[in-house]
Amino acid sequence: MATATQQVGDGTRTVTRDDIEAKLREIRGDVDSVGENAKQYALIAGAVVAVAVVGLAFALGKRKGKKKRTVVEVRRV
Repeated sequence: MATATQQVGDGTRTVTRDDIEAKLREIRGDVDSVGENAKQYALIAGAVVAVAVVGLAFALGKRKGKKKRTVVEVRRV
């Protein structure tokens, strides 16, 4: 069964709970910074997609309005 400290490698150094906690904090810090960068890129990409969707809807609606105009002919009898 594993204990709180085990010898690693050539047996000259033992890994303690503090070593593991320090390494996990270091990894967590890296993950947090990468997550912040990803949030910024996702926000920018979302804004670009929203503008593109609105622009596309406007362009298609404008085109559809031109295609189906009502033409009224006035004839005298």
